[in-house]
Amino acid sequence: MSKKSPDTERSSNYDHLEKMNTLELLSNINKEDQTIAGNVKKEIVSIEKLVDVIVPKIESGGRLFYIGAGTSGRLGVLDASECPPTFGVSPGIVIGLIAGGDTALRNAVENAEDDTNQAWKDLQEYDITDKDVLVGIAASGTTPYVIGGIKEARKNGIITGCVTCSSGSPLAEASEYPIQVVTGPEFVTGSTRMKAGTAQKLVLNMISTAVMIKLGRVKGNKMVDMQLSNDKLVGRGIRMIMEELEVGEEEAGRLLKEFGSVRGVLLNHHKGK
Repeated sequence: MSKKSPDTERSSNYDHLEKMNTLELLSNINKEDQTIAGNVKKEIVSIEKLVDVIVPKIESGGRLFYIGAGTSGRLGVLDASECPPTFGVSPGIVIGLIAGGDTALRNAVENAEDDTNQAWKDLQEYDITDKDVLVGIAASGTTPYVIGGIKEARKNGIITGCVTCSSGSPLAEASEYPIQVVTGPEFVTGSTRMKAGTAQKLVLNMISTAVMIKLGRVKGNKMVDMQLSNDKLVGRGIRMIMEELEVGEEEAGRLLKEFGSVRGVLLNHHKGK
């Protein structure tokens, strides 16, 4: 296991932050943020490999699990929770778990991330099997909760990946498909909710979006399976139908109400032709 300090703990490139004026603070934070996408780009091949093992697992009835603690855990839960409304999949297809449970989404839960056995216990509540894929998320790559879950999953024949922001971490070493976006020192030393958190959000967006597109949950460039859960989304659905079928707003609204989804409208329209 690697003993070096995580890259995310390196001292900030800036000092005496309290002496900076507001413009200096914001400009320097933005300067650091501009490096993130470039660092993510370096890991696209690693992201590709993980996506390409997730897709067939879900096609065969499996699921994608995220585990993490603190900011990393919250980002995993966020990405998972956005898949059903965006792509119309069951809430049980992409599942995010955070150390300390749902309470930890809003409040820090003391020592929750330090238990190496708890993640596997949490995963057992969902009857995880080798049909599924487990992705651990940890900026430092040293979180015991995440590493323990990944190691136990591998023992049970489950495909594992990770998203971390430190090179050569214990988490990356434990995972079959590591994604290591090395974002460097944070503006506020060690505050990984900043650059590391942004990098993790970008990578999770890439994973879930690419997976859902490859599962057929997007047509052209449209979210044809999105849940029509509010007026804004109904309006978006109507505009999609107007554009795709070249019909007026009233007709598009009628069709959407009749068939219940953009995909339903498009499928039935083409059948009728």
